[in-house]
Amino acid sequence: MSVVAQMMKESIEQGSLIRQMFDLGLKLKQKYGAENVMDFSLGNPDLPPPPVVQQAMADLAKNLNRPASLGYMQNAGYAWALDALAEELTKEQNVPLTRAELMLSCGAAGAMNVFFHSVLEPEDEVLAFTPFFGEYKFYVRNHGGIFKTVPTHEDFMPDFAALEKAITPKTRALIINSPNNPTGVIYSEEVIKKLAAILERASQTNKRPVYLISDEPYRYLAYEKSVVPAVLPLYKYAVVISSFSKKFGIAGERIGYLAVSPQIEDKELLLGACIMSNRILGFVNPPVVGQYLMKAALGSSTEYALNIYAKRREVFCDILDKAGIEYQKPMGAFYIFPKAPYGDDDLLIKCLQEEKILGVSGKGFGLAGYIRLCYAVEDSVIEKSREGFKRAVEKMHSLKKV
Repeated sequence: MSVVAQMMKESIEQGSLIRQMFDLGLKLKQKYGAENVMDFSLGNPDLPPPPVVQQAMADLAKNLNRPASLGYMQNAGYAWALDALAEELTKEQNVPLTRAELMLSCGAAGAMNVFFHSVLEPEDEVLAFTPFFGEYKFYVRNHGGIFKTVPTHEDFMPDFAALEKAITPKTRALIINSPNNPTGVIYSEEVIKKLAAILERASQTNKRPVYLISDEPYRYLAYEKSVVPAVLPLYKYAVVISSFSKKFGIAGERIGYLAVSPQIEDKELLLGACIMSNRILGFVNPPVVGQYLMKAALGSSTEYALNIYAKRREVFCDILDKAGIEYQKPMGAFYIFPKAPYGDDDLLIKCLQEEKILGVSGKGFGLAGYIRLCYAVEDSVIEKSREGFKRAVEKMHSLKKV
C-alpha cells in the first residue's frame, strides 16, 4: 500500500544525480571539512550579485512601508517589470517585443512547466538532444507528455537526420539549450535555421505547431566573442525561456520568463493559457523581490563574471590535460563534459570521490561515458583538485589492468 503516486515513486528512484551529488557533498564537508572537499556537482553561481543588484535590494528594503509592497500582482508580473524586460529582449532577440509576448515566472523551470501545461495533450512528445539537462524529462512528464531524446554527433552538435527520424504526429516541441548545460556547446545561426526548417515541415505535416523551445540561462556566458544567435526571428513557433539566476547570481530568488515569437498565430490565446497555467499550477505570480532586482540589473555589464569564468575554464582545461582526460573545450556556460577513461563514468566518479572531488555522471544527462564538472566555484578549489584528478586517473588505469 503506497502513500504516494507510482509516478512519484519512479521519479524519486530516477532522481536527479546532480542533487544526489550535492547532498553527498554536504555530508563529505561535514565529515572532512568544507575546505577539503572539491565540489563541482551543482551549477550554483559562487559570485556575489553585482553591485546594482545589491543597491536595488537596499533601496527596496527602505520602501517596504508602502501598502501591499510585497503583495500580489497580475499573474504575469508587474506591468513595469514586463515593459522593462520587453525593451531588453527586443534588443537581444532582434524582434520588437511588448508585454503582450512575455510572462515573468518562478525561474526558467517554472516557465517551462507553465508552457508544457499550456500546450501538451496527453502523450504528446517533447524532444531534446543528448546530453540534456536532466530535469527536462520530469517537466514534460509533469503534464502528461512523453520525453524523447535525439542523439548528437561526437562534437555534441545536432544530428539532423536523427531529429527528422524522431519526429512523429505526436511531436509537440523540441528543446534546445545553448550555451549548453552540460557541454558548453553553442549552436550557430546556421544550425538553428536547419532545426527550424525541419520543425516547420513537421508543423505543416502535423497540422499544428511544433515549438522550438530555447532554454537560455547561460546566454551571457559565451567565450572568445562567440555569438549566441537570437532564436525568435528564425522560427515562427519559437519560444525563449530563461532566468536571471546565473546572470545576476540570484538563483534562489527564482525569477525567470517566457517570451513567444510575435509571429505566432493566436499569441494572445497562447499567452493567456500560460498566464492561467502560472496561476493554477500554484506559482500564482513571479516573486516580487526578483522583479525589482531584475529591473535594476537589466542592461548592466556581465563582463566581470565572463572574465572570471573564462579564466577558470582555462585552469580546468589545463588540469584535465595534465591528468590525461579527454574533453571538448566549452564555448559557453560554466560546465565541462569530459570523457571518462575507458568510457567508465561510474568508476571515474568513484575514484574522484576517493580524492574528495565531486562530479556528476553523464547518465544524469542522458549520455553515459562522460562526467559533468561545474567551475562556478572559487579558483582555489579548482586548483586544489589538480593532483586529485591525476591520482584518480592513475587509479583507474591500475584497476583496469587487473
